[in-house]
Amino acid sequence: MATEVSLFGLQDKKAVVIGGGQGMGESTSRYLAHAGCDVAVIDIERERAERVASLVNELGRRGIPIVGDVLDDAQIPTIVASAEQQLGKVDVMVSIVGAAVWGALLETTAGIWDQQMHLNLRYFFLCAREVAATMIRRGDAGAIVGIASVDGQRSAPMRGAYGAAKAGLISLVQTMAVEWAPHNIRVNAVAPGHIVTPRLYDTPQRAEGYANSLLPVRRRGVTDDIGKAALFLVSDLASYITGTTLDVDGGLLAANLFPGGFLRDNRPG
Repeated sequence: MATEVSLFGLQDKKAVVIGGGQGMGESTSRYLAHAGCDVAVIDIERERAERVASLVNELGRRGIPIVGDVLDDAQIPTIVASAEQQLGKVDVMVSIVGAAVWGALLETTAGIWDQQMHLNLRYFFLCAREVAATMIRRGDAGAIVGIASVDGQRSAPMRGAYGAAKAGLISLVQTMAVEWAPHNIRVNAVAPGHIVTPRLYDTPQRAEGYANSLLPVRRRGVTDDIGKAALFLVSDLASYITGTTLDVDGGLLAANLFPGGFLRDNRPG
């Protein structure tokens, strides 16, 4: 463990994981703790935040549950200030909040469009801006990671607003990286492909068919795949990487495959 901690350069660093109470956020919180970080786990549900914070504590690091809704603009400064006060500072932010609404573009109302932009892009901008400001005020270096999607890098039928928001996040990450580089703040994104999460509506038959027929690696992703990628990007292993989107998709984009039929069959409801 000592060698691993030294390799990552994260010993005693202070991390904030937004949406850290389950799925990819839980995995990210655990991997950051393994690498030596104290972690503020931010989630809208107290039970989830406390459970993951306890996992961090069990790994020998300090886990702090913070309950808040980052989709409420007014709460973001308070949430970040609470994390900074309890941790002492913030060196790392990983933000994992978002979801797609299904529907063709002709069925996408202005309200749905605005909701998807808020849920997948706006809140990330506001959170990252708030965290970067705290880093700059303290004169500290830092690393920020957002969660994009392969849908932000290709067409996204039936998820058009979501794809547009994720494409916006990828562009925003590049701009943040350039503007904040003079302050020694790196900003990157992870673009998941098909990841098995607690929200996934699925059946074993569809899951097996998807993995065997569409993914070059012949398996779907799990939340730990994203946690590992986020850990890499905030660590010293990625010290010369900024403004980049790391695809974690089992080769889906490289194979130029679009799982349209599978995804349509998996629409919730």
